[in-house]
Amino acid sequence: MTKSGTRLPRIVVSEEEQERLSALAASISARNPELAEELQGEMERARVVRPDKMPAGVVRMNSRVEFESDDGQRRRVTLVYPGEADISAGRISILTPIGTALIGLSEGQSINWTARDGREQRLTVLSVDNGGESAPEEGVVDLAGARAARRQDASAAGDDDPGPSAA
Repeated sequence: MTKSGTRLPRIVVSEEEQERLSALAASISARNPELAEELQGEMERARVVRPDKMPAGVVRMNSRVEFESDDGQRRRVTLVYPGEADISAGRISILTPIGTALIGLSEGQSINWTARDGREQRLTVLSVDNGGESAPEEGVVDLAGARAARRQDASAAGDDDPGPSAA
């Protein structure tokens, strides 16, 4: 991300995203080796965690991110996979220099990145919205958790009947 020897910020990605983004980088390596190298470099330097251990406020795929550039401009974008990109709707691809720069950053972190025109710029992440990542919204039922609790209760009661089965 930076060519001036500036220390890169620590980043975090989930195991699933690291796998998917590494595969994406490999798939574009023949067409766009520089971008593939940038994305793969980010995946190699990232701290990789299980999805349920991802800290809040970290940019991941489909995050809504507000950031400020070194020229004082603020932007709000959603980081997406290439087929979902639509710059007019604020949906930027991970396969853009700024998309690659954003992945894995936490609120408050800054990074230098090189724009397609060769200019080096700096951005600072102001906020990250991952769509209620930490807890279900009030009134939302966690069905998977409820099912697991029922199975555990049935198991504790000695009920080993798995329920109806398909014939």
